Amino acid sequence: MRKSFHQSFGTNVTIKTKDGKLCLYADLMVNFSVSYQKNDSKMATVPFPLPDNVTTNGSTCGTNNSLLMIHFGKGHSWSMNLVREGSVYQADSIVFVYNLTDNTLFPHAKDTGTANVTVIPKITNVGIDTCYSCKSEETFVGRSVNQTLWNVLIQAFVTNGTLSENVTTCVADRTTTTVAPTTPSTTPSTTPVTTTPTPTLPAPTTGNYSLKVNVNSTACLLANFGLRIGVKLGKKYEEMNLDPNVTAASGSCGVDSSQLMLVSDSVNITLTFTNDTKKFRLHVFNAAGKTRSGMPFSESNNNLTLWEASLSSSYMCNKEQNYSISDVLTIFTFNLHVQPFGVKKGLFSTAHECALDDVSILIPVIVGCVLVGLIVIVVVAYLIGRRKTHAGYQTL
Repeated sequence: MRKSFHQSFGTNVTIKTKDGKLCLYADLMVNFSVSYQKNDSKMATVPFPLPDNVTTNGSTCGTNNSLLMIHFGKGHSWSMNLVREGSVYQADSIVFVYNLTDNTLFPHAKDTGTANVTVIPKITNVGIDTCYSCKSEETFVGRSVNQTLWNVLIQAFVTNGTLSENVTTCVADRTTTTVAPTTPSTTPSTTPVTTTPTPTLPAPTTGNYSLKVNVNSTACLLANFGLRIGVKLGKKYEEMNLDPNVTAASGSCGVDSSQLMLVSDSVNITLTFTNDTKKFRLHVFNAAGKTRSGMPFSESNNNLTLWEASLSSSYMCNKEQNYSISDVLTIFTFNLHVQPFGVKKGLFSTAHECALDDVSILIPVIVGCVLVGLIVIVVVAYLIGRRKTHAGYQTL
């Protein structure tokens, strides 16, 4: 536990008892991405955040059960059920209800009424009289709805009516190990390279993915690549290629963070890009699904520094690259070209090429090798000539 700084991250709510004492506090950020069918039978995907203008009707504080209920927009709600067990508590479910009748968010929706999705967060073993803090992203991927939860500060079952200064930090924030790529990248790293298994499948088909703020705008995120996923469960290693023909793309474009979510019949993938006002990079990679043999997996890395380029450019690497996301998950990319920020007129900006593609980087290496070879030849010839001369003197 450590001291906290109670700054506002996003949506901030406080629930009080009848006598005015604080009993439940939450400060968090949630991004949604909802896919729905339109009247013309085409699919549309709409990204939107949990707004800061919300109401909390229906929220309750109990001895062993508390409910955080957040209402927003035209008939939408997001709720978290919290359960106490002795000296700790946890969130056992999150329920998101969205109203397809809301034409502002879901124009020309074929279906009407509400739909809902329930997920189980990783908010566990939170000490009583402590705040749960998690800046890292947790993404819940589904066929129609993706949710990303981050910058979370929650305290339930408040005993003295005031927010605690003690914090229970999530596991993701305590894990800061950076996994380095197993092939050269544009960013030097001193992290040991992880050996990956030899690929067993042919190169995957290159998919062309793009996001728009709305149907009338040009693309705000562009990504072209072929993707293969390797999963090692125990002693068994399996691979699968992402088929762009059966993959739906959704996500969101932001100022500091953009997300690309890819959902197929076998795997759900979320790529989160961040920037520091000068460069962008792939910072978070999540993948969950089933292998070809039916084995389930769910892996993520929240501290990557991959595919880095300046904000005014795109990142390109046509050659095959592979990265160890975790001990279980390896990804292989082919014909990679991404730009998550600053897309103009729906086109890629000038590409920052990876070391594998940039031939100019190899020229000095080749010239150096040739020079070293020539020096070796001259030295060997000199030694042989000297030896013959010495032998001639001995004969005389």
